[in-house]
This record gives sequence, structure tokens and C-alpha cells, in this order.
Amino acid sequence: MSGITSRTILFITGAFVSHRCWDNWKTFFERRGFKIVIPPWPGKEADVETLRGKHPNSEIAYVTLGELIEHYADIIQELPEEPILIGHSLGGLLVQILLNNSLGAAGIAIHSVPPQGVIPYELSFYKSNLSALGFFTSINKTYLISFRKWQYAFTNGMSFEEQKKAYETLAIPESKRAIRGTLTSIAKVDFNAEHNPLLIVAGSNDQCIPASLNERNFKKYKSRSSVTDFVVRNGRSHFVLGQPTWKEDAQFMLDWIQKN
Repeated sequence: MSGITSRTILFITGAFVSHRCWDNWKTFFERRGFKIVIPPWPGKEADVETLRGKHPNSEIAYVTLGELIEHYADIIQELPEEPILIGHSLGGLLVQILLNNSLGAAGIAIHSVPPQGVIPYELSFYKSNLSALGFFTSINKTYLISFRKWQYAFTNGMSFEEQKKAYETLAIPESKRAIRGTLTSIAKVDFNAEHNPLLIVAGSNDQCIPASLNERNFKKYKSRSSVTDFVVRNGRSHFVLGQPTWKEDAQFMLDWIQKN
């Protein structure tokens, strides 16, 4: 019998994009009997067009990583059962932090931003992410990823038309405060602590969060009594949630849930 008995999934969105990135995943898991919860980040409740029209957005600009952790912790504690956490990118980091805080029946971190202490050596990581930190710019103004950066960091390998459609459908203003929080102790994880089952998923073609960085993240975990798994999915870019292979990835994650 599976140790993960929860039938609730909380999807945790990453930076730069709308929570609508999970639409297909929501349908996939609902059809398999799960209750799905996809709360937007604070200040990001509106549609993409409205949010982009308000850029620079002061409400979003003041959101911190600590507030995001509290936001999702409060949601988890209000649910009728402890949910399975599935997060992408910065949402993957939030999954790791929340699971480390004994919140969540299990966690799946997809192309996760690394916790404090996992040092990125990859040049493509810095090329993808440095501008979002907004050094030498006002921290009180939001950052909106450029289409050119989107092509490199998110949708490399896709056609121009696919890249453009994805950008116009999902890209929204982001808080530099939240991004900078990933460099601080707020993003710390106790890698020696016991935790509920955790799967870290990487993509071989991800230039934003390279697979080698995800592997070092995975190798930091030391608890032998806890399930900690790692997999590299071939051909996946950072836009893994919207690639044509998304359903294969969702099925892989469902299979992992059912066997743990």
C-alpha cells in the first residue's frame, strides 16, 4: 500500500509566470481523482493582460520570499488534509522549504531553484537569472522578463511562434525582493533532517536551472531514513510544464506518488 495517501495536490508556481501555467496539469490530476489547489502568488490574482498592464506593479514588488513561504504554509494548514506539493522553479524551492518545515505529505520539485548552500557554477544559470535580481535598479519596481531572455531561459528549442505564444500567455511582472530572497538564509534547508518523500526533477535542456545544479541539490540530502529521489528528463527545457511532453512528465510524477 502506498505511503502517500493524500488525494490533494497543491501546485506552487515559480517566478515570472502566471499560475495558469498549471491548467493542463490541473485537468490531468483531477481526472485521476485528486483535489487540486492552485493559489496565485500575492498580488498576482488578475489575468496576464491586466498584470502586464500594471507593470511596474508596486503590490507585487513588495512581496518577499518569506511572505511566499508564509502564504503557502497558511494555505496548507487550512486544507482538510496535508497535500502533496508540486512546484516549479522557485516554486520547487518553496516545496523543499515547506517539506523541510514538516508541511506537505510529499513534495515534487521540478527544475528547482537551489536552496542556500547549493552553489551554481553553470554560466547559463547566471545568464538566465542575473537580470531578475535587479541590481542597480529600483527594488520597488517589478521585473518583467524580456522576450529575448524568455527565449533563452525558458523556451530554448521551441519554434519562434511557440515561444511568442507562451510568452504572451504566461509572462507577468515579478518581485525582485522575492528573487533576491533566494540568496539569503530564508532559502535555507536542513539537508540532514528527516522529511516526507521528495522527488527532484531536472531537464537535460534547461538553461535556467541546469540539470547538473539540480543534481547537486539532490546530493545535499543526507537523511537515509527519508525517500529522496532524483531524475533527469531528456529534452526538457525550463518550460517543461508547457512542452508537448508535459503529459508524460505528469504521468511519471503520478507513478512516483503511487509507489511511495
